[in-house]
Amino acid sequence: MYIKNKKELSGGSLSNEPLTEEEQAKLTPDIVIDILKQGNKDFTAGALTVRNNTKRIRKAALCQYPKAVVLSCMDSRVPVEDVFHRGIGDLFVIRVAGNFINEDILGCLELACQVSGAKLIVVLGHEHCSAIKSAIDNVNMGNITAMLSKIQPAVLQTNKTFRGEKTSSNPKFVTAICIQNINHTTNEIRANSSILNSMEKEGKIKIIGAIYHMETGKVAFL
Repeated sequence: MYIKNKKELSGGSLSNEPLTEEEQAKLTPDIVIDILKQGNKDFTAGALTVRNNTKRIRKAALCQYPKAVVLSCMDSRVPVEDVFHRGIGDLFVIRVAGNFINEDILGCLELACQVSGAKLIVVLGHEHCSAIKSAIDNVNMGNITAMLSKIQPAVLQTNKTFRGEKTSSNPKFVTAICIQNINHTTNEIRANSSILNSMEKEGKIKIIGAIYHMETGKVAFL
C-alpha cells in the first residue's frame, strides 16, 4: 500500500516541492495508481490537507513532471485534482464532455506520457453524466451532434446487453453506458496511438478506466 512520505506532506500541507525528473522516473504505474487511490480516500474522508499554492506555483513555474494524465468529463461536479487530493504540478488533466478521444486528445495523451513522462492514463467517467444522457436522447443541436457521435458506440453496445428501461431517466442504464464508454475510450487509445500502445506493452505506462460516484465522491477503478 502507498504511504504518504515527506514529498507528499510537509507541515500539515501538501509539499511545496513539485516532483523532480529523477523522482518521476522512479515511479511505476502501479505506484501512481496507489497514490491516486490514497488521495481519493483522503477526499472522501474529508481528511484533505492544506495546499500552499503560492509557494507551489513558484516552485513549479519552470518545470513539470506530473505523475499521471486524467481524461475526464468537463462536469463541474468532478474537480479532478481535489478528487485525487493532488496539487499543482501533479496531474495533467484533459476535460471534454463524455471523456471521449479524438486526434487532438490523443496528441495530448502522447505529449503527457512520451514527452513529459507521466506513468498513467486514467479515463475518468462519472455517474449522472449529461453527455451520456444527451447521447441516449439523440440530441441533435449544432456542434453537440458531432460531439455526441463519439459516445454513440457505447450507447449501441449497451443497448444489446442491458436488461431494463433503456432511457436517460434510468440511472442504472446511464451508468452502464458510462462504464461502456470508459472501456471504449481506453480501447480506442490503444487502437489509435501506436506510441501509447507500445509504451503500455513495455510496462512504461498503464491505461486504465475509473468511474466517479457522485453521491460519495469515491472513485472505482475498472
